[in-house]
Amino acid sequence: MKILAIDVGTGTEDILLYDTEKEIENSMKLVIPSPHLTIGQMISESESDLYFDGVIMGGGKIKDRCLEHMEKGYKIVFEELSGKTIRDNIEQVKSFGFEVVKEGSFDKELNEDSSLKYADYQKISLKDVDVDKLIDIFKSFDLDLEVDELIIAVQDHGYSEDMGDRDFRFEKIKEKLPEPLPPEVFAMEREEVPEYFTRMQSVIQSLEESNPEFKPVLMDTKFASLAGVCYDKEVLKLNSFIVMDIGNGHTTVASIENGKIQGVFEHHTRDLSPERFEELVLALADGTIKHEDVHDEGGHGAFALNPISKIEKVVVAGPKRALVEKTNLDYYHAAPGGDVMMTGTVGLVKSMEYLRKN
Repeated sequence: MKILAIDVGTGTEDILLYDTEKEIENSMKLVIPSPHLTIGQMISESESDLYFDGVIMGGGKIKDRCLEHMEKGYKIVFEELSGKTIRDNIEQVKSFGFEVVKEGSFDKELNEDSSLKYADYQKISLKDVDVDKLIDIFKSFDLDLEVDELIIAVQDHGYSEDMGDRDFRFEKIKEKLPEPLPPEVFAMEREEVPEYFTRMQSVIQSLEESNPEFKPVLMDTKFASLAGVCYDKEVLKLNSFIVMDIGNGHTTVASIENGKIQGVFEHHTRDLSPERFEELVLALADGTIKHEDVHDEGGHGAFALNPISKIEKVVVAGPKRALVEKTNLDYYHAAPGGDVMMTGTVGLVKSMEYLRKN
């Protein structure tokens, strides 16, 4: 069986084509710029008004690049769904000065002289995953992208009109763990993805429109990484330990015992000093961490179902992993499959296997 795993991060999009008949070290791998970086570059280089269609994707710096483009005197138009890349609330999107129009307006809306209103605008389509581009890349090496399973990770805060996104995201993490469970439980069949995960829903929609033969499984990037960390060959020897993904934006940390998550906290990386980070990790391990310990500092939150018996090792992944090196924690840099860049994709592959067995 061939599994295509795609992990869409803030800095890179990591891709692993895994064949269960081969060692994971012999898998085809790609590390390419994250889609929002590519689109941000397109915006910066453009010398015309811009029209965005497509779906919701990870916004990254897209909003900032658009605001900079308007400062140069250009106009920015979003179709309603693509506009939610900036904010889920469309009124907030309009508040930045962006025009928001109905889907399909690029080819339908006319000026008074019956000419197409947006004919001179550069059109940019938004989406997190472009399978056609991947097919072209593989074809350039005389490889066919024939897969049995597709699993994709994006970070989705979810959207609720009743609470902010950091509160809503952590509430849903906690709901997913009513008892100790392995990180792989965060993988979902496309039919199981709730409507409030609007970014995941957009991944599903864009694939249905462009590549309906692919039926994706979806997972959160942070828990894909935590799952992958657990399959490092040295970590497989451990029973009671801490895993963490220290990302460009968010840091997610879980305590693990008997292969199951016993507690979690999630914070913004920029707000963590080495000293505070160490305090939170130790509190998570002994089960004394409280939600307000993190939330009141601007992070997402924390909870502990149980303490773990000991910290055999602190296992770290993510681009900002150097943070842990400034602490007194006994850390280990995970490299599942022998590659630190494939932590998330290995987690996706293992989560797909778990999903199919259960």
